[in-house]
Amino acid sequence: MILFEKIRWKNFLSTGNQFSEIDFQKNSTTLIVGSNGAGKSTVLDALTFALFGKPFRKINKPQLPNSTNERDCRVEVEFSINNTNWKVCRGIKPNVFEIHRGDKLLDQSAAANDQQKWLEQNVLKMNYKSFTQIVILGSSTFVPFMQLTAANRREVIEDLLDIKIFSSMNTIIKEKIRQNRENVKVLDLKKESLTDKVSMQQNFIEQLENTGKEKIEEKEEKISQLLAEENDYMNINIKIVEEQDDHNKVLESYTGATEKLRKLGNLKGKISQKVSTITKEHKFFTENTVCPTCTQSIDEEFRINKINDAQTKAKELQSGYKELEEAIKGEEERERQFITLSKEITKLNNDISKNNTRIAGCQRQVRDLESEIQRITDQLANRNIEHDKLETFKSDLQKTYDELVTYKDQINYYDFTYGLLKDGGVKTKIIKKYLPLINQQVNRYLQMMDFYINFTLDEEFNETIQSPIHEDFSYASFSEGEKQRIDLALLFTWREVARFKNSVSTNLMILDEVFDSSLDGQGTEEFLKIIRYVIKDANIFVISHKTGMEDKFENVLRFEKVKGFSSLV
Repeated sequence: MILFEKIRWKNFLSTGNQFSEIDFQKNSTTLIVGSNGAGKSTVLDALTFALFGKPFRKINKPQLPNSTNERDCRVEVEFSINNTNWKVCRGIKPNVFEIHRGDKLLDQSAAANDQQKWLEQNVLKMNYKSFTQIVILGSSTFVPFMQLTAANRREVIEDLLDIKIFSSMNTIIKEKIRQNRENVKVLDLKKESLTDKVSMQQNFIEQLENTGKEKIEEKEEKISQLLAEENDYMNINIKIVEEQDDHNKVLESYTGATEKLRKLGNLKGKISQKVSTITKEHKFFTENTVCPTCTQSIDEEFRINKINDAQTKAKELQSGYKELEEAIKGEEERERQFITLSKEITKLNNDISKNNTRIAGCQRQVRDLESEIQRITDQLANRNIEHDKLETFKSDLQKTYDELVTYKDQINYYDFTYGLLKDGGVKTKIIKKYLPLINQQVNRYLQMMDFYINFTLDEEFNETIQSPIHEDFSYASFSEGEKQRIDLALLFTWREVARFKNSVSTNLMILDEVFDSSLDGQGTEEFLKIIRYVIKDANIFVISHKTGMEDKFENVLRFEKVKGFSSLV
């Protein structure tokens, strides 16, 4: 059981730099009063902030430090569990989160989130939702049990019955199932790979032993064929070289033909030009007896000499021209022979190059075959090594099979356990066990508040409500005052159940403005009877701005605004 002893706070919301302190155990019933804005509900925010790092009301965390002092916001809560004293300190500007066990400050090296998780799971044994359902019944910002989702309702009940451990275990089991299935996938792939390796190694050894020598003989025969082929190409190249030599000798005789042909061509051009000049001169003196330029008569003897001289020179030139043409034809033929032989020599060079490529290919294949023969020879000489490899593969394969069997057995076990731990398993059986008690207590408290209905929660935490007037009703169908009675009845019931389950039981109950809104006078009187005479071992704090109730409580705490700060007076 958690025994809340004391809470103190300063620079928190409207509270100033002096600590406000409340002794939770001083009285059984305490009324907290004050005008609106005086700070009477601050204790709710301070308590949840200290324990869970967030206020009860919808207030942003940066707004928690006092707006005037703007720093040194601090809340301290003291409580005990099984004679062990605990103190939780939380602050803003500077940020503080301390957990004290007795006089010892616990290690603060863990991240804040991890530290908070440890506090909820190992010390408080409840989270924020459960705490607000068991300890606090709030006003407008509070979400009553009946307004929670089915999942959140279940979370509260699991915390209350101390069976959330099954959910945590289920999460662990689910993760183990996932991991094991991943391991099975990996091992299946490994098994397939090793199976292939064993098969290939067996085939390899078989081929090695049965066909090794045969392969060597085949490769040696192939080498002989390649060497013979290489020799043939070499002999062909020798013949080609001889043919090249013959062509080169002939080619030497044709060397210079092109140059000669060029010179003869030039000479031919000059002779043609000379013949043209003589022809024009002969034509001129044949056709003209008078100079066309000066109109003087040309001497006849001179004219005839010119004509005869031109005819003589023309004959000589024509004779030389024919000889020149013959010489040109000869050189042209020599040039054609030179070109033909050059092409033939080029072709022979290409043939030699091709044959050299073939020879190199033969030599490369011979080297490859010799390497293969050496490899096979080495393998034949090391058969034992290959057998050892095979045994290693077989051993690894057997280990993989064994691991697969183990993981599959674990999956079957975890699947069975998962079925037990999921919502429809052990937890549901435990919840079913407590549901009659829960329903009985809820209806008991409703009757104490003169609200005569039959309220029943099923295993999915859906309500069935029957009244003398209506067969089937739901929570949402009632008035706000009737809903308030149901909320109170549930709160009292959760505390009753928590008292049976010591891990979430607590002495503290805080009710915020339950009288001020929906609860009528009769309901208020019945409620006060319950908290005075029915609720056992509790320190109950009621926050209200309703007047005239101070005499109904053992103690009254009053909050007032003094110089702009909320103070406990």
